[in-house]
Amino acid sequence: MGLPAGLARTTRFNRFNRLHRIARLARIARAAAPRGAVAAAALLATVTLVGCPRESATRPAQDDSRSPGASQPVTPSSAPPSATSRAPVPAGVPRTVPGPRSATSVPGPGWRPAAGARVVTDPEGPLADEARLLAVELKMTAAGTPARPGDIELALRPGQSGGDEAYELTADDHKVLVTSAGEAGVFYGTRTLAQAVRSGGGLPEGVVRDAPDRGQRGLNLDIARKHFTAEWIEARIRELADLKLNQLGLHFSDDQGFRIESESHPEIVSPQHLTKAEVRRIVALADSLHITVVPEIDSPGHLGAVIKAHPGLQLKDASGTAARGAVDIANPEAARIVDDLLREYAPLFPGAYFHLGADEYRALMAKDPEASYPRLAQLARQRYGDRGRVQDLATAWLNDRAGVVRGLGKKPKAWNDGFFTGGVVSADKDIEVEYWTGKELGARDPQEYLNEGRRVVNLNDEYLYYVLGEPNQFRYPTGERIYRQWSPAVLRGTTAAPQDLTGPDRVTGGRLAVWCDFPDAQTPQQVADGIRLPLAAVAQRLWDPRPPTMPWKEFSALAGRVAP
Repeated sequence: MGLPAGLARTTRFNRFNRLHRIARLARIARAAAPRGAVAAAALLATVTLVGCPRESATRPAQDDSRSPGASQPVTPSSAPPSATSRAPVPAGVPRTVPGPRSATSVPGPGWRPAAGARVVTDPEGPLADEARLLAVELKMTAAGTPARPGDIELALRPGQSGGDEAYELTADDHKVLVTSAGEAGVFYGTRTLAQAVRSGGGLPEGVVRDAPDRGQRGLNLDIARKHFTAEWIEARIRELADLKLNQLGLHFSDDQGFRIESESHPEIVSPQHLTKAEVRRIVALADSLHITVVPEIDSPGHLGAVIKAHPGLQLKDASGTAARGAVDIANPEAARIVDDLLREYAPLFPGAYFHLGADEYRALMAKDPEASYPRLAQLARQRYGDRGRVQDLATAWLNDRAGVVRGLGKKPKAWNDGFFTGGVVSADKDIEVEYWTGKELGARDPQEYLNEGRRVVNLNDEYLYYVLGEPNQFRYPTGERIYRQWSPAVLRGTTAAPQDLTGPDRVTGGRLAVWCDFPDAQTPQQVADGIRLPLAAVAQRLWDPRPPTMPWKEFSALAGRVAP
């Protein structure tokens, strides 16, 4: 799947600043009673699913749709298409992945692309890029308002209900109107429209009101243990965008490699790596498609590439045996180097988050950390008193790194097995828990984190871990199993956590995760092919977490039809 490669859109290269120019347009309730022709038509069929944006009684005062002042077309356009040149689109719900959560079908011809049809919006406005992209996809022309029969109009409506990712898509009077309070919502409306054309030739007459159930939806990619080219990553970004997924995690530092160019510590960088210019290109493309790239520098474990260049940082147990990938957290030099890297890469990734890892620190995977690592145990008692333990040092390390990224304007994330209970030191409350396992030594039940009031993101290794080579009893996840059995509430194993603890404000989303434990087990193309249907299933369940009604065979066939 992929959007046109040539539309990385230089007008949005610095879009991080531009995104905030609209201040993400307030989440105030809005209305939008269907426009005259739709409201007057006799209702043919209504399909209403949970979680759709509610309407209020009046339309907001500021509405840039149907602007009376015509702008100059972006490109020359032909005469208006004939309103009767195409057969009516069959009534019903547009067939898309993910499927709309609310759609109302009314009598009418619907809308199909036709010769001379245009995608219209203010050519100098915030939706110009969305208009140009959709025009390329549907082989239409991008132009300025006003809309005429056959056209698609894109418009921002401050105050439209549902938030910046919610959208309303109306087919009426041989025209289509896509509106949202935010640019992302309009973009998702264009994804629904493009997929409806691919699956059914056009958009049925009526109104789609749609919004995601979870705010974080995406893919986690291990580029540390296996090098993926910038072009391959960009292809995955386009695939995510078409599925309305909005997050790409990049795990680029591990024992096997460090894969992004560094000026502060060039000695740790692997021969195969992404240049910063390539990363900027990746981030710019992602940003233009409303995807946030989340960088991860895992510490104090998984730092083998750093230790290779700085062997004095290696943690060793009481017998002198090296703890694989673990730095000695009693050594201030280890913290200095990691903080150098956090400060270097924060500006490269302008999104809201920075992932700090914190998982599988070898000292804490020992049955008796204090006996196995007596020097760490002694330091813990010196700092925290007689009750001080090695876990307190590790938790303080996590809090210190969180403080660094917080000072750089980032929200910290960490893996669930980096959070411990019963210690003198507790992990900062604002560190978001990325729950992946209940199998590691000391791993806690997800309900514990939720009971503490923490926000949790679902990366359940039972369903969402695509581990190359299938080590440690992992099996490649299937889209069908995710589609049938998983939901955001299924954080550990196959059992859902309590419903009252797993709403969108608590379990904020999830990601499919690719881990490259055996990097040569699959080629990049095999990885892309292998995650295609799992990604589609994850997109569906994060957009609408209820058990799907469409049979899997039909859904998987649809996923193939709507792919660009």
